[in-house]
Amino acid sequence: MASTMAVSKSRPAIGAALFFGVAFSLAVYFTFAAVQGDYGLFRRAEISAQTQLLEKELVMMQAEVARMENLTKRLSDDYLDLDLVDQQARSVLGMLRSDEMVIR
Repeated sequence: MASTMAVSKSRPAIGAALFFGVAFSLAVYFTFAAVQGDYGLFRRAEISAQTQLLEKELVMMQAEVARMENLTKRLSDDYLDLDLVDQQARSVLGMLRSDEMVIR
């Protein structure tokens, strides 16, 4: 009877160790996935930084679009800005006024 008691005492220790080992492994895996995984904290911080960068880029692009719309409006038939037409003609055609000097 003494030998059966020794065997029965070692079995729960192995079962408990196995249970805690598996539980610890799962805890480590899920903690790692929560921090490093595709939906983890590091990925979230990366996406947040990328969002801020893209929002800044969007503001810059919106300002550029507004500038281009303003220039387009100023060159339209309904609203003609003579200074802008003069500037564009000089730039495209390479022309100068008679009172201007070119320095190279």
